[in-house]
Amino acid sequence: MRAFITGLAGSVLTQAERGFLREAQPWGLILFKRNVTGPDALRSLIADARTVLGREAPVLIDQEGGRVQRLGPPHWPSYPPGAAYGMLYDRDRDAGLAAAQLGARLLAADLAGLAIDVDCLPIADMPSADADPVIGNRAYGTEPEKVAAIAGALAQGLFDGGVLPVLKHIPGHGRAAVDTHKSLPVVRADRATLEGTDFAAFRPLAALPLGMTAHVVFSAIDPIAPATLSATIVRDVIRDSIGFQGLLMTDDISMGALSGSIGERSRTALAAGCDVVLHCNGEMPEMLAVAAAAPRLAGAGAKRAAAALAAKRPAVPLDLAAARPNFARLMAGVWQPAQGYA
Repeated sequence: MRAFITGLAGSVLTQAERGFLREAQPWGLILFKRNVTGPDALRSLIADARTVLGREAPVLIDQEGGRVQRLGPPHWPSYPPGAAYGMLYDRDRDAGLAAAQLGARLLAADLAGLAIDVDCLPIADMPSADADPVIGNRAYGTEPEKVAAIAGALAQGLFDGGVLPVLKHIPGHGRAAVDTHKSLPVVRADRATLEGTDFAAFRPLAALPLGMTAHVVFSAIDPIAPATLSATIVRDVIRDSIGFQGLLMTDDISMGALSGSIGERSRTALAAGCDVVLHCNGEMPEMLAVAAAAPRLAGAGAKRAAAALAAKRPAVPLDLAAARPNFARLMAGVWQPAQGYA
């Protein structure tokens, strides 16, 4: 296995992708809307890719709910944005946490039915007043304790459904004043402020098995490199201050926040301490460049990868027919799906 995760171009493997997967052996795959036409076709795509790889490689997806939901109606239910859990939490803490855990458990049921075993959720980013809306209502709130509690409930719901969570975007994307899909944000808050706010939201979640970096410069710590490419931030903040010891993947290495060639970005991220490079767009020339830059997954990275996969457990039984209406009742007053939930 090699130290990267790759996207695919469409809903069926091309011959070029078959050869690429067979030869390059990425650690895992990530899916997007372009890969989805319906449940049967998606299951077939996943099974086909795993057959080519010759193993049950992890398959990731961004299925948060709200704006970030790769699977949706008519084949799958819609789910609330993270802010809805935060609103319910403010009214009734226990109800907010119960709803978050149940919502994630239902998400996991959808994913497990497709053989998708990793969800890029929860997020622990806390948006500031002047931040770009790219996080916006994806966030659960602006207080570290609240954010960590809801994120923990969501992670538990995924675990209960047999799906692994990915904590993002470490060490915090909430203060970013520009969208990292387009350009590089620079956060100028001092270290003490960051330690007590943004970083504090991640600490209670440090035991989660998988995490994703932020393409954000924290000038008080490393004035040049974004967290994804900064050995100082990976070592001193993510691993030491926050205490995250799980498998650390980059955010999408092809995003506009980063500069240099795709190969240079990949090598720098791995040298900085990321365990695997995440590449999402399914464009073959870039996929080849990432694969060329990614070494065999070995050493501490391989141990963290193995530990992450070992954290997956069988789904706890759930009566879906009862759970879906119960979830809708819990969320009534703070969220109404655009299409019928049940």
